[in-house]
Amino acid sequence: MFTQSEKAVVFKTLHQRNKPFVIGNPWDAGSARILTSLKYEALSTTSAGLAFSLGRKDGTGAVSRAEALANARSIVEATDLPVAADLENGYGHRPEDAAETIRQAAEAGLVGGSIEDATGDEADPIYEFNHAVERIASAAAAARALPFPFMFVARAENYLHGRRDLDDTIRRLQAYEKAGAEVLYAPGLTTAEEIRTVCSSVTKPVNVLMGLKGANRLTVTVLGELGVRRISLGSGFSRAALTAFLHAAREVIDEGKFSFADETMYISELTSLFA
Repeated sequence: MFTQSEKAVVFKTLHQRNKPFVIGNPWDAGSARILTSLKYEALSTTSAGLAFSLGRKDGTGAVSRAEALANARSIVEATDLPVAADLENGYGHRPEDAAETIRQAAEAGLVGGSIEDATGDEADPIYEFNHAVERIASAAAAARALPFPFMFVARAENYLHGRRDLDDTIRRLQAYEKAGAEVLYAPGLTTAEEIRTVCSSVTKPVNVLMGLKGANRLTVTVLGELGVRRISLGSGFSRAALTAFLHAAREVIDEGKFSFADETMYISELTSLFA
């Protein structure tokens, strides 16, 4: 097993390559083991995937920081890959809350994590610009104070909240970069032109969210040509699993049939993934 510091160095190096890497997003220890058995080089938690597994709504503060970090720790302990985390808005509105979340994330064994500028309030979903920058600066300072390189990601959430304002999104990402973020992330971008523009507007590595409807034609190779250095799936794998589960459950209860079993793996096949 690698130490946390060794994993942190590996994780940082992945962001420095001239080609993108795909970070897998497990929602529990089991899905982390499965992704580890494949060719993924790093993992990151998914707040939505965790919320779904707990029967709660994502993005509303329904999952506490303690619960999220306990989930993250279980994933860290299930793999020898570097693990980062979706830390939502830092579980508090104050800059100090964001900083404390970074410190606790490191204590949980994580080597990276993201803080977003979404408030969790549907009536006012995005933090005011200056306050958002202060929060990122506080989190970045906490990350820099750690005894290993912690890949701190700053997220501009405009597009996920119906604000398709590319200029403001870029303005925020550029400010977050100056405030100390190591990776920049604007989830919700779906076109090659949007992605290329964002990547060319900053100097730090850019993470792009895939698995969204409307962006599926963009391959890993194409994203690399656009300037992307990290690709994440967010809740994509969790949604794929729940979609298959829902289709199977509906078939049984609505049609009285069990053809879903023809597409499932044998228990022995699944067991081999957890060896």
